Amino acid sequence: MDVEDNYIKVILALAIIGLFFFIINKVLRKWLNVEKRSFFSYGHVNDKHKKMDWTVRIIGIALLFIGFFINNFIRDPYDPIWFWETYIVLFVIIIATEIVRIIMEKRYAENRNAYILSTIQLVIGAILLITVLMTNFFGLF
Repeated sequence: MDVEDNYIKVILALAIIGLFFFIINKVLRKWLNVEKRSFFSYGHVNDKHKKMDWTVRIIGIALLFIGFFINNFIRDPYDPIWFWETYIVLFVIIIATEIVRIIMEKRYAENRNAYILSTIQLVIGAILLITVLMTNFFGLF
């Protein structure tokens, strides 16, 4: 199998996943009557949310450095500790920031359906990501 075939498969799989998320997002926004957030903004609900979000991000970056240091310098790089792997720490950071968003939307958002949308997006995204990783992109690789 050529390298070009792998690139085409990855691009195709990512396009399908992106289209899936776009359609789900569009349908859920209409169904729950939630306005679309700006694409390039963090979309903080209030200052408390902003502070909590940045706290999670800073702790996450610190954990990334700690994990990198432990798995590459303290331990044998070929025998890493699984929960210090970069992709695991990133997955935890994303989940933590989304959980903070869900809590803040539930408590403080003007539209109470916003937290439902965020919860559904988080669950679908996590299930899809775990499925894709466990099945090697649905058997493409």
